[in-house]
Amino acid sequence: MKAVGLHPDVVVVTSRIYQTTATLVRSGGEAFAIDSPILPDELELLPSIARQAGFAVVGCLVTHGDWDHLLARYAFPDAPLGIAESTAARLRNEPGTAQRELRDFDEEHYVERTGPLSLGRPETTQALPVPGHCGIGERELELHPADGHTEDGLAVWIPWARVLVCGDYLSPVEIPWLSERGSARAYLATLRRIAPLVEEAEHVVPGHGTVLDGTRAAAILREDAAYVEALLERGAAAPLPLARRSGAQRRIHAENVTRVA
Repeated sequence: MKAVGLHPDVVVVTSRIYQTTATLVRSGGEAFAIDSPILPDELELLPSIARQAGFAVVGCLVTHGDWDHLLARYAFPDAPLGIAESTAARLRNEPGTAQRELRDFDEEHYVERTGPLSLGRPETTQALPVPGHCGIGERELELHPADGHTEDGLAVWIPWARVLVCGDYLSPVEIPWLSERGSARAYLATLRRIAPLVEEAEHVVPGHGTVLDGTRAAAILREDAAYVEALLERGAAAPLPLARRSGAQRRIHAENVTRVA
């Protein structure tokens, strides 16, 4: 796992698998963990990284309800969990899905964990209105709707650090990916919605891949919008972004084609 400081109040760690990112953000004496790394040793190490950096984690935020973003409770089991109202609805409608998908991943990769994934008791989970704000210390995080990849989600703007944490958008390693309940048109709407934040950002943290500066993130946003527009217009003939044409990305493209058909 790799850790990098973007600002005195923002640290990003990147998992060794899927390049999944987790962001630690603080204000005053409070800190949040946004999303999560994946592997057990990474989750075990995350509280130590936070303590060494002077981040007292008092809560976890999740950009969306995919299992690989829900694992911070392994690292901070007593921290309340903040999720978008859309994610709360998704988790209610899909009971046990995240746990089953995590179990399938662990079985495939021979991963052993200390126990099953727990999302906590209802009283320790807060459904947050999005768009909206979330207080942290003496400041506030901005929460912006980010659906399209899935039917739920939020992006987090950290205004004093000029950092955008955008979930599974703007990845330098992965093309836009429509889940079974995702939507190409909603995906485009999210890209348009976050574009002004990207223009203002010093750093953009995608859900998968290295941290981006604002200029590169804006270029990826343009590529991703062009791809999704072509997907709607041309289906399977839509060209993939030039730097993301691996076999794995072509398989994602094939899934996308079936979901816009």
